[in-house]
Amino acid sequence: MRVADVFGFKNPEIKALHLTWIAFFITFYVWFNMAPLASSMLKSVDWLTADDLRLFAICNVALTIPARIIVGMALDRFGPRRVFSILMVLMSIPALTFAFGDTMTQLLVSRLVLSSIGASFVVGIHMTAMWFKPRDIGFAEGFYAGWGNFGSAAAALTLPTIALQMYGGDDGWRWAIAQSAIVMALYGVYYWFAVTDGPVGTVHRKPRKASALEVSTWGDMIKLILWTIPLIGVLAILVWRIQNMGYLSVTGAVIAYAVIVAIVLYQIVQILRVNLPILKKGVPEDDKYPFNSVAALNSTYFANFGAELAVVSMLPMFFEETWSLSAAAAGMVAASFAFVNLVARPMGGMVSDRMGNRRFVMLSYMFGICVGFALMGLLNSSWPLIIAVGITVFTSFFVQGAEGATFGIIPSIKRRLTGQISGMAGAYGNVGAVVYLTIFTFVTPSQFFFIIAGGAFISWVLCLMWLKEPESGFAEEYEVSSVDLQIEEEERQRQVALGRA
Repeated sequence: MRVADVFGFKNPEIKALHLTWIAFFITFYVWFNMAPLASSMLKSVDWLTADDLRLFAICNVALTIPARIIVGMALDRFGPRRVFSILMVLMSIPALTFAFGDTMTQLLVSRLVLSSIGASFVVGIHMTAMWFKPRDIGFAEGFYAGWGNFGSAAAALTLPTIALQMYGGDDGWRWAIAQSAIVMALYGVYYWFAVTDGPVGTVHRKPRKASALEVSTWGDMIKLILWTIPLIGVLAILVWRIQNMGYLSVTGAVIAYAVIVAIVLYQIVQILRVNLPILKKGVPEDDKYPFNSVAALNSTYFANFGAELAVVSMLPMFFEETWSLSAAAAGMVAASFAFVNLVARPMGGMVSDRMGNRRFVMLSYMFGICVGFALMGLLNSSWPLIIAVGITVFTSFFVQGAEGATFGIIPSIKRRLTGQISGMAGAYGNVGAVVYLTIFTFVTPSQFFFIIAGGAFISWVLCLMWLKEPESGFAEEYEVSSVDLQIEEEERQRQVALGRA
């Protein structure tokens, strides 16, 4: 697939790609619609404090992690068109509640619920995988993610102007947020009718059970359990932070910890319920897949997207304090990290397609992240600003490219499990963000960059040991196993039986 192909709007797969990245763009625009308006909120609502907004920022990522897992399961069951449309319409409700909330509870709960919109990313990944062949999937996924992810930067650039110029007054921020929510809901309705789950005749291959990821061996089941625990367990860090900020009592924290433990145990039970019968029966050779590859890609998204979310939140202040810039100038300089998304992430997918070796590309990008953040760790006021910006762009290029390369591999691991694998890897990006942002509260910016470089290096080692080149990574079609055909036939018979009834 060439860059020029994205302008072929009459091609159904290109049309689906554009419709889907726009949906992703809108959801991320809404997800990050608070930060640009934070100062306006403080000025217009006299009972809000800066600490309250920090709490809202924590809540803004809290439920994204479990939501990505749940949405991943729903994708494999119901298909991306329905899930994306329903998600956009439903999430407009907490967005509107936040816009017009007049109590601390309303703002807190609505922001917490709205954090689920971060799961939108994995929906488009699944939709794109249904429209594009394995040989083109890297660039398609990278283009979708790069342009859609820019919604967060677009919110920062446009929402303050919309609030001030279009609405004005103390409530301008409310109407700006409400407007983004209404647009999202309307687009959700439009998306339902505008796109299909793949080309006409595409078979939507579903997993046998949507409640947990299927694995191929007993050892893989143990690994799945071990990699599942941090997905929910990391929420304990958020509870600890909220309690330390004084917004949660000791009793409330204990209850929250108990709920987290209960959810982890429930997930483990579901893994056992789904996989014990499958493993006892025996998995056909043509239906097996390497879970080690899933684990390796979980680590890459922890180290690249997790780093991106963490760094974007501290980079403006780093430039402002290190080079004595104004807040506006520092924000513009730091935005260079996000702007690279438009080119670097599609390029990461394209390189993954063109090189003929997706594993090598993944390793190269992760090593580049190590080097980039190590260089950022050396930055101080004695460095010329232009060099610092160049290093930042260099690092961002590898971060975004690695994200594109990650999801250039995922659809080829196991076709019918794409939603669940995408959901798990995507959730690990948020796990990385929570872990890195928590670490940042205890270290200097330079130490922080070195820690992120270390995380990327660990991921590089895991990829070196575990990541396998997908066998169908450049094929005309995705591999179909005997189990896929069996599930397809069972579904066909079920539909026939329903028709007769």
